[in-house]
Amino acid sequence: MDELISCKALRHSYHGTEVLHGVDFSVSRGEIVGLLGKNGAGKSTSINILMGFMQPDSGRCMVMGHPSHAIPPQVRARIGLLHEGFIQYNFMTIGEIERFYSCFYPQWDKGIYYDVVGRMDIPFTRRITRLSCGQRSQVTLGLILAQRAELMILDDYSLGLDVGYRRLFLDFLRDHVRRYGTTVLLTSHVVQELENLLDSLVVIHKGTVLAKERQADFMRSFLRYDLPLCTAADELRNNDGPLLRVERCADRLMLFSRAQPDEMRTFLEARGVACPDGAPQPVPMTFEDAFVGLTGRY
Repeated sequence: MDELISCKALRHSYHGTEVLHGVDFSVSRGEIVGLLGKNGAGKSTSINILMGFMQPDSGRCMVMGHPSHAIPPQVRARIGLLHEGFIQYNFMTIGEIERFYSCFYPQWDKGIYYDVVGRMDIPFTRRITRLSCGQRSQVTLGLILAQRAELMILDDYSLGLDVGYRRLFLDFLRDHVRRYGTTVLLTSHVVQELENLLDSLVVIHKGTVLAKERQADFMRSFLRYDLPLCTAADELRNNDGPLLRVERCADRLMLFSRAQPDEMRTFLEARGVACPDGAPQPVPMTFEDAFVGLTGRY
């Protein structure tokens, strides 16, 4: 089974308002895939369907060969789920909660758990209720990694972690994937930290998939061109010809497109925008720049 997650034509509504409009994406074995989008884009609804907390109005969501709302217990034991409402038994100690969770996962590796939580330099007899929010999150991440799951679905893995703990977790995750071949689907609001982590991305905007491809292909093909302000350029709009998005700044326009320079020059000159220096050249972007260019600043 090459695809551990397969979502086809997912639609879902809340109180008569559709929030997913035929969402399609898949996650192949061994990949780290980012499910990305701004607040309200449809990520949480998609994750809730994947986790089996709700069913789509129509379409199909398969996880490891089973409908996401009907995954057998023996298969669910091979899936690590992390979500915002992850339940911890706060009356337990760091050591007790490890022993409790170990009973439910056949591949449990306590060494991974203690490697993660041991970085906090806190006694394992400390009760969860006495930990800070970031420390509780670190325990949660240790519990997820120790499962040695075949598939991990991590909904906003940062969970209140400060920058040091986030980088620590990403280092652990990279090493974990290399060592065990784990497949990962994750969401995060800290997009800039994913630049050197993801194999592929799925970008959702207002319930519609804007991009689903290898990250390297996205960064190579999604381009930004800067133009000085002029009357003709000010007439350019989103989805005009090859333009995907137009952002207006105080002193320039930023055009985001899949068009190569010669194609962009032909388009601009047809719209009356002069290109006296030849074909416009793409402006270098970080992954965060490209994500904001695709989804918009507002």
